[in-house]
Amino acid sequence: MERQGENGIVRTSRSSRMLGEIPASVWFVLLYLGLVVLVATHTMSRTTAILLGVLIPSIILHEISHGFVANLCGDDTAKRMGRLTLNPIAHVDPVGTIILPAIMILTTGAGFGFAKPVPIDLSKTRNPRNHSVLISLAGPTMNFFLVGLTYGISRIADVPSKALSISSFATMPLWMLTLYAVGMMNLWLGLFNLLPIPPLDGSVLIERFLPARHLPTYFKFRSVSIIAVFMVVFLFRGPMNAVAVHLEHWWSVLFFT
Repeated sequence: MERQGENGIVRTSRSSRMLGEIPASVWFVLLYLGLVVLVATHTMSRTTAILLGVLIPSIILHEISHGFVANLCGDDTAKRMGRLTLNPIAHVDPVGTIILPAIMILTTGAGFGFAKPVPIDLSKTRNPRNHSVLISLAGPTMNFFLVGLTYGISRIADVPSKALSISSFATMPLWMLTLYAVGMMNLWLGLFNLLPIPPLDGSVLIERFLPARHLPTYFKFRSVSIIAVFMVVFLFRGPMNAVAVHLEHWWSVLFFT
């Protein structure tokens, strides 16, 4: 989520606009065909391909949720900029949405990434300080909604009884492994984004209760605070991996039993 001033302007190139006119379904078909080719040529494991295939749309839905709630609160910036769409071209950041998630999945097994921030102009909302909380928490809420939806589908599909005859993830049916990955990735995304580290969504609670006179200094720090997130991701990879293992165990117990 990217916050703008009243005169914030986001310009898009002609090539970006042309690519954005291609239907979202076409891009996702190309994405999943590419992952199939990588698996078929033994360039990528099936599990890694599924995790990436799940993580990218999950990140996109996370960002769309920010813009959707902002629109409900009175700021139509994201809507006017064409960001309330599933088309990945409108959201994908090559580093944050593809390269970084791939590195994280391969090295820690946990998914972390980000899309192009959705432009938000809080000055257009009816109650900027309160609505900033709702807008920021919309992303993790979407992730947790997908976790709940996945769990519900697993009960309807009777996953626990079907899983009794499966010995490992390698022999798990594609549909079941994908469903499991949707829940696991969104659980991790939702919780990670709630960390109170700017510019992650959880930092909005600091911002909300910070005295107004300190906000200008805070916003200066927030503009470069993505460095702090990268430091957490790469310097604390061991603890993060341990947390990921515990989360995976918890989700496995919930999903399969």
